[in-house]
Amino acid sequence: MSYSKVDSRDVEPIAEGMRFLRDPLDCEKLGVTILDADPGWTGKEHDHAEEGHEEVYVLLEGSATVTVDGEEVALESGEALRIPAGATRQIHNGDTESRFVLVGASGDE
Repeated sequence: MSYSKVDSRDVEPIAEGMRFLRDPLDCEKLGVTILDADPGWTGKEHDHAEEGHEEVYVLLEGSATVTVDGEEVALESGEALRIPAGATRQIHNGDTESRFVLVGASGDE
């Protein structure tokens, strides 16, 4: 088969509403996560310097702030944010539920 398909709702959530789709989709170089964030939720501050993974956060619903290297970046529904591998990042959800698609991949071939 030349493709993989999964219903993200069938993937068991891990770490407070995060559904990791990389393994269920058999991705080799791409990570995809669905994040359903409760009001006021704050994620863990982290970076991906060691893995060399840049990420794109797409906010599908709600509003949130992502702190990138100490700078607060406000996101509204429909907006996307690219974060380089070495930058620290932390999601701070707004006052309502939010839904993100988080995508990460290595710049290496």
